[in-house]
Amino acid sequence: MAKLTRESLVTRVFSDPKNYPYGFSRSGDFSISESKALSQYGCLIAALADGQLEPTTEEDKSYLASLHGEKPPGTVAEKAWLKYQKRINRPKMGSIYGSHRTSLGDDEDSVVEDSDLEIEMDD
Repeated sequence: MAKLTRESLVTRVFSDPKNYPYGFSRSGDFSISESKALSQYGCLIAALADGQLEPTTEEDKSYLASLHGEKPPGTVAEKAWLKYQKRINRPKMGSIYGSHRTSLGDDEDSVVEDSDLEIEMDD
């Protein structure tokens, strides 16, 4: 495996096809500048956050400090990354209707058979 460098990560385009299959700019979650910053700096910030790359510049240290909550995000890339993390890690909502069929109960009265129905028809 090739060694990760800062330059190779900045030139690589970041995408998340699982959570954003049509891209960040078409999702409606991010502004144009945020989606551009995520695409450009996402690979670098992800590598820094995962510990795959050691911070070498002040910009890298600033990214890590904002990720760990030591300072408020200052750049568009930092704000966009924190917003992205909040969006993909939000709890999944369940259906308000449930996922199982409900039964009427175990009573014999709740079960209606076709032979019990009487229908009067007028000619």
